[in-house]
Amino acid sequence: MSKKQVATNKAPGAIGPYSQAIIAGNWVYTSGQLGLDPETGTLSESVQEQARQSLSNVKAILEEAGASLEHVVKTTVYLKDMNDFAAVNEVYSSFFTEPYPARSAVEVARLPKDGLVEIEAVARKK
Repeated sequence: MSKKQVATNKAPGAIGPYSQAIIAGNWVYTSGQLGLDPETGTLSESVQEQARQSLSNVKAILEEAGASLEHVVKTTVYLKDMNDFAAVNEVYSSFFTEPYPARSAVEVARLPKDGLVEIEAVARKK
């Protein structure tokens, strides 16, 4: 199986030894995206803004890979605090339409850069 690295400057660069995404066959697997602004490298203070930026980063990576949010079949949402679930859900629902992707949501002890939310996706290419 061949795999191809995806990289775009419209999303934050990897902060470790990993790729923004990998294309394997017709599938795109994104790495988890924090709500980092790709221009400034900073996180906003609110979980809603971090979720919005995280999903914008996922969208930019998918587009670079030849996919889009409508092609996402599965997401995983990592939350620093499960009490933020409803706030993140509100933002999330503005990026996806029915039928919504399958999704897991997990509370974690800590995220890189002390982020409040991180989101990853699996999509089928167009």
